[in-house]
Amino acid sequence: MNRVTVFGGTGFVGRRVVRHLSDFTVTVRIASRHPARVDGDDAERVIADAHDERSVEAAVMGADGVVNAISLYAERGGDTFHSVHVEAAARIARVARRAGTKRFVHLSGIGADPASPSPYIRNRGEGEAAVQAAFPGAVVIRSAVMFAADDAFLTTILGLLRTLPAYPLFGDGRTRLQPVYVDDVAAAIAQVLRKTQRPYPIYELAGPRVYSYGELLRTIARAAGLRPVLVRIPFAFWNAAAGLAEILPHPPLTRNQVELMQIDTTASGSQPGFDLLGISPRSLEQELEAMLRHTNEETQNPREDRTR
Repeated sequence: MNRVTVFGGTGFVGRRVVRHLSDFTVTVRIASRHPARVDGDDAERVIADAHDERSVEAAVMGADGVVNAISLYAERGGDTFHSVHVEAAARIARVARRAGTKRFVHLSGIGADPASPSPYIRNRGEGEAAVQAAFPGAVVIRSAVMFAADDAFLTTILGLLRTLPAYPLFGDGRTRLQPVYVDDVAAAIAQVLRKTQRPYPIYELAGPRVYSYGELLRTIARAAGLRPVLVRIPFAFWNAAAGLAEILPHPPLTRNQVELMQIDTTASGSQPGFDLLGISPRSLEQELEAMLRHTNEETQNPREDRTR
């Protein structure tokens, strides 16, 4: 790979993919509606709209590899789950194939299912099929829920555990999750692009441990020295609350997140994963420990007043 275009290269996963590829001295092109520059980042940047074919053509021109890391968690105007996860994904794959791209990687998620009654989960599954039809040999990366110090998952849970007198559970708290460190997912995508041998069509990327939702909350609380009261809340309530939250510009909860919490999102064991890519995934406990240590250091050693 000499040049790789990353659609969604400024997002949660995409910007990490850019960094990992840059570490391998690959020329990286960030394709985004708002390709803002980051300090120390020398990637190429192009303004690209995945809904516009000419825009996509310009973004993939001359690229040996293409990554689609665009995702949508709440529908807004013309950006619907179908338009983003199916139509735009297929458009990028189709244009990339036409341009002679050698390898195409599409980011999806564990649990994606074209037969699901949930629009989000169904369109994720339909998107995988559309991409593989448009670009034979495309690689689908199915990741479990991702965490990091700057995520909207682990940090939100930790903040709420510290704030709320009682923590509301999704249903009975038995839904099973296998959280994965986002940098490990990005490293895996970079490895897939760099493989000299033909990669597998699907990889399932999940962390080293499976938790029930209740166990996950207790694990996070224990690391932070908290003893929360966990209260079971029916999913019907969560769906109604998420529907109201989606009115906000940046909703703290969406209905698709509630839908995902009703199904287990763990690796099936029938698809290749980190082991075949030579990656040992970081545990949630390791990242949590690092986050808490960093927070404590900042609290104990506040920055000096820069006005002096």
